[in-house]
Amino acid sequence: MTNGRNLFAACGALALLAAGVATPALADDALTLKVDYMADVAGVVRGGTAHKARVLDNLKVSADVDLEKALGWSGATFRMSALNNSGAMPNNDAGSLQGVNNIEVSKQRARLFEAFIEQSFGDGQGSALVGLYDVNSEFYANESAGLLIAPAFGIGSELAATGPNGPSIFPSTALSARLRWTTKSGGYVQGAVINAHAGVPGDPGGADFSFDHGVLAIGEAGWSGAGKLAVGGWAYSKRQDDWRDVTAVGDPVPRRAYGAYVLAERRIKGGEDEPGRITAFARAGVSDGVTSPFRGGWQAGILIEQPVASRPASQASFGINQAFLSRRERANGWDAGLDTGRTETALEATYADTFGPITLQPDLQYVIRPSGNRDARNAVVATLRVKVGF
Repeated sequence: MTNGRNLFAACGALALLAAGVATPALADDALTLKVDYMADVAGVVRGGTAHKARVLDNLKVSADVDLEKALGWSGATFRMSALNNSGAMPNNDAGSLQGVNNIEVSKQRARLFEAFIEQSFGDGQGSALVGLYDVNSEFYANESAGLLIAPAFGIGSELAATGPNGPSIFPSTALSARLRWTTKSGGYVQGAVINAHAGVPGDPGGADFSFDHGVLAIGEAGWSGAGKLAVGGWAYSKRQDDWRDVTAVGDPVPRRAYGAYVLAERRIKGGEDEPGRITAFARAGVSDGVTSPFRGGWQAGILIEQPVASRPASQASFGINQAFLSRRERANGWDAGLDTGRTETALEATYADTFGPITLQPDLQYVIRPSGNRDARNAVVATLRVKVGF
């Protein structure tokens, strides 16, 4: 019941604020409200530590306001969204270090997710953004990997595992400032400075605006058009805790935390509206390897749009991801009596189709050496995802 009350409060506040901003121009379609709900039935069917069906869900309510239509503020938009997450944690049964479900959270609750203003300039080629912001919505992202459920396809694990409370990604964001410039030929450069401590209203302790933990700086440059090619880098302004080494008094040794990545995607078969069109993607990232369980990793795969010619909304995707464990993570495992190897690898196959307002998506993952443990049984994870949006 607590989650439900929090959800109603969060959604009510979101709707009131958005409507309050846009009320003068509702007739001009200044306000767009959207509700997306997904529920997963997931479970390990082979290997792992337990074979049980786990149910988890994610509800997102979002409002976008065109501030030019609403208030006459030229080139400005406002976005606000709230989440409610509840249910179980299927990765407890799989034992994967990277996770197996991208809506699984460690704290099931309602929370504000995003709240930012974006201002365009330079005839629309540039934009500036300030507020609570999901860095993975624009950085370290392959659009063609979006159908896959494993979290590693959302953002590289070597970045996702950093920071005192994780970086500014699902399900908790942080106060951010982002600049982006796009050329007429499709090139772009973007950079952001983000509070290193993620936290939003609804999280324990609420939002953190102190910047006591410093900032995460991230930059990316690339080209997008018929495909996408980009390189990026990130670093924390303050030293982060070493994953293993401690001082003489038992405190973690402070270390520099940084990393870099490269990504690409391209249509390799079919035209824009042709059934069976295929887009391939690949990316890789590396990090300092001393402030998280990972020193790097890579992901690759394909997205097939309309694999069933008679089903326009059908999609299929196949992907592989591999994480390289840091030496410190392996040493910690050895201390615990585990035979920890260098990698964790996972394969995923998924299919989705829409029937009226409902999308059904069966998904299968095969996790090889969960958490790098060479003695662990490889895990097969089956998921049925149901999505409804309006």
